[in-house]
Amino acid sequence: MSTEPVQRTLDEQKQAAAAMAVEECVSDGMLVGLGTGSTAACAVRSIGERVRDGRLRGVRGVATSRQTEDLAAKAGIPLQEDGAPDVVIDGADEISPSLDLIKGLGGALLREKIIAASSRQQPALIIVADDSKLVDALGLGPLPVEAEPFGWRATLRALENLGCEAAPRADNGQHLYTDGGHLTMDCRFGYITDPASLDARIKRIPGAIETGLFVGMTRSAFVADRSGVRVLTPIHSS
Repeated sequence: MSTEPVQRTLDEQKQAAAAMAVEECVSDGMLVGLGTGSTAACAVRSIGERVRDGRLRGVRGVATSRQTEDLAAKAGIPLQEDGAPDVVIDGADEISPSLDLIKGLGGALLREKIIAASSRQQPALIIVADDSKLVDALGLGPLPVEAEPFGWRATLRALENLGCEAAPRADNGQHLYTDGGHLTMDCRFGYITDPASLDARIKRIPGAIETGLFVGMTRSAFVADRSGVRVLTPIHSS
């Protein structure tokens, strides 16, 4: 009999990481923050399966987007509008060795950060991802910034003055808006050496509502590759 590890597809990797995170981190009676995006959706479906078959009882969810609300309703997870979640399960676009994150390519970063910051336990985030999201330093891709539509060109110029190339997110020439009616500015800074400082500098810009930098907010990350799932915890420099 072969002893080689099972080779999983990308979708199977996400499902395996989500199932493990839910199994280890969600228990009866919890209020769970439900993230947005394809990997977070795997966790929502996994929670729903356990609610329906009785493995989880009394679990409720707080959704970070209308998309997640619809998915949770279909999965059979009772929802409430707000509250302090016991745990928040979400995906990420980039994960640094210290488990700082870039999030927001799914267009829900403000609501995701509000829910994570309101959790009963800090740091709050349980991240589910495949290993393509692991980076040596944040900034490999764009940093999303949620912005007020009024005066967006001035906000864009102020962001570029911080040293990035920025553009409002659009589709076929039409601006894309978040559930809260905001624009998303995709900012390319290159590698970000001090995420906390950049986060603070951006939020001093009038019109820049929130950034996709999630610094010090991750409790653990369940990261899958083709052979299994690893559980990572933050690495802090001395």
